[in-house]
Amino acid sequence: MLVHGPIEVTLDDGRRVTSDRAVTALCTCGLSRRYPFCDTSHRRRLDNRPAARSSVPVFHGNEMLNTGQQQPVTKSALPQARGPLSTAVLATLCGSTDAPCSSEISAVDIEQADPYGEDLQLALHCCYELHYRGFAGVLDDPVADDLEWNPGLLGLRRQMEQVFLAALRTDVPGGTDVTTEINALLVEVVDASGVSHYLRRVGQLWQLREYIAHRSIYHLKEADPQAWVIPRLSGPAKAALVTIEHDEYGAGDPQRMHAHLFADMMTTLGLSPRYGAYLDAAPAATLAEVNFMSLCGLHRQLRGALVGQFATVELTSSAGSDRLVQAMHRLGCNPASIRFYAEHIEADAVHEQLVRRGVIAPLLAAEPGLAGDVVFGIQASTVLADRFSDLLLSRWAAGQTTLRTPL
Repeated sequence: MLVHGPIEVTLDDGRRVTSDRAVTALCTCGLSRRYPFCDTSHRRRLDNRPAARSSVPVFHGNEMLNTGQQQPVTKSALPQARGPLSTAVLATLCGSTDAPCSSEISAVDIEQADPYGEDLQLALHCCYELHYRGFAGVLDDPVADDLEWNPGLLGLRRQMEQVFLAALRTDVPGGTDVTTEINALLVEVVDASGVSHYLRRVGQLWQLREYIAHRSIYHLKEADPQAWVIPRLSGPAKAALVTIEHDEYGAGDPQRMHAHLFADMMTTLGLSPRYGAYLDAAPAATLAEVNFMSLCGLHRQLRGALVGQFATVELTSSAGSDRLVQAMHRLGCNPASIRFYAEHIEADAVHEQLVRRGVIAPLLAAEPGLAGDVVFGIQASTVLADRFSDLLLSRWAAGQTTLRTPL
């Protein structure tokens, strides 16, 4: 049961528990281990429900091997370079060089690069994409899979990561007080002016479509960066994070995978659902948020920061998704296009409980030294989200597109 607004629940034994969240998921089946809050334990009994009501597919015999509904894996097209760093990376991906950091690029170019700029962020994105689906290449010449571990690219990536991380650490206050940072995320500011607030109040359809195009850089591979942290955790923290990821990937139903729902939404809004379709159009502020996820996921020493980043998303997404659903209703969007954000109102209301109590609490109990990294992940995610929001709101206020190339 989803309840809107701060609530207080009186249990049968007289104890009272409170939630100050904008949306709280309460357990009504009695299976939750965190009663009265839902932790998705109800999904365990879905197999006992009539097939017509179950949202989780039940496979029999060799049905698991059925490939009739499989679709080819799509890869991102190679983007256009935006400066010397991305030119060097793309030259390697196209096969014209083997070691970009020793021939095409100098240490000065890297050190003096804008850490939040178009060139460095695109270059990082291209390096990271090799660890996802890779690139389609040019014509019939795809980018070789073994470039994922190309020493030249890895060396250049490391130097760019150091520039990016140094800027983030400079721009955040730091600290080790995880509770204070979490509590700040739980507060809904009355006169907030973020993107979802703007779209709910006065946003136009063209602005909503631009926002979706921006978000496609992440949501078409939603939950993939966070999956990298799973083998870096252990015990209760790992189990809880896998529970959240299970939901992100559709709880066993590929049609309910969040990435699939996002692609469906793009189609109904007249946007291309092709993976990486808007990479060339995405500005640095868009790429930086996704790059930070990839950076933290690919480095074991940043596992705490990745958990902090994940917490930031899960603790703020439910209310933001609710505002976007309201915006889409106001704009008369097709009901099918609203499903993605409607799903996140419920899912993230549950996930916020899991990430706070199931992931962060046991993680810090086992490794208290990671508190500073968790705080860094939260603060850095907030800095990058604010930069993205400022870009969109300032451009829209001037009646301008927020993309490098308009839709």
